[in-house]
Amino acid sequence: MRLTGVSPESGGTGLTVQTALANPSTRPGLRLPGRVNLIAGSVDVPVLHVRLGLVSTVEPDDPEAPRRLVQFHHAQVAGALVLRAGRARSIPFEFPIPWETPVTTYGGVPLLSLRMGLRTEVAIEATLDQGAMVPVFVHPLPTQQHILAALDTLGFSVRQSGLLDGRLPGVEQALPLHQRWGFWVGPLYAGPITELEVIFVANSAGLEVILWFDRRLALAGITHTSISRFRIWHVGADQRDWVSTVDGWLREAINRHAAAAAHADWSATITESAHVSRPPDRPLPPGPPSGGDAGGAGVGGGEGGGGGGGGT
Repeated sequence: MRLTGVSPESGGTGLTVQTALANPSTRPGLRLPGRVNLIAGSVDVPVLHVRLGLVSTVEPDDPEAPRRLVQFHHAQVAGALVLRAGRARSIPFEFPIPWETPVTTYGGVPLLSLRMGLRTEVAIEATLDQGAMVPVFVHPLPTQQHILAALDTLGFSVRQSGLLDGRLPGVEQALPLHQRWGFWVGPLYAGPITELEVIFVANSAGLEVILWFDRRLALAGITHTSISRFRIWHVGADQRDWVSTVDGWLREAINRHAAAAAHADWSATITESAHVSRPPDRPLPPGPPSGGDAGGAGVGGGEGGGGGGGGT
């Protein structure tokens, strides 16, 4: 399938911009192939550059502020050129998708709360960009898919997913935003926790998984928030028992959560909010599970690691 974005012709230059993707579906860490087609009108058009950018709607830090459209990653596909009157030019590209790119499609269905597009900017003057935007559908990495499937098996269901502006303290990130997955808690875990949020931070080697728990501890509405971090590697993911792995993460995080809550003085004023401030406790080295065959080095795999760090 080909999806094409077409910009309206500019009254000043007559230039038309068409952006076509051979396949709009992709995954983090891959390249998105396509073409930008430029068609000149009746006059020559001097172009300063042609640039592509990933754009999505992001929630700001201030909950009272409106959501805003943010371009969070871009790449130039052509430099300065002159498009002669009546001529056309086709610029092929392979746009790199960052490893931390938010997922917009889950279970083959686009997430209603997340839309993403590839925007084409053709700079004709320093203050003028003409562009077209085409939708992009980002599917989970295999490692992310394993974790989401394990949560589903354990009784959790996706409640919402959204993008938040800003980086997480203490977490190495390349993008200026992060995606949070909110889940309805599975019945087996509903006593210890009332809310679960999951954050994935991926790179070429593996995936950091951040579990964010909330629990109401009193009728007065006092809550305790705890965060735990775990790391998993892409190599060897297909040999791992993911349900046991994710269940182990949840139990370790819940135990830490309960211990922190039990020792808290709830009559005192809470002066610190939950935050991520340290690396995973026990990241395991990459490689296949003990006794297993080595997995492929593509964007799918994962040797795992336990280890979480929490905040109160």
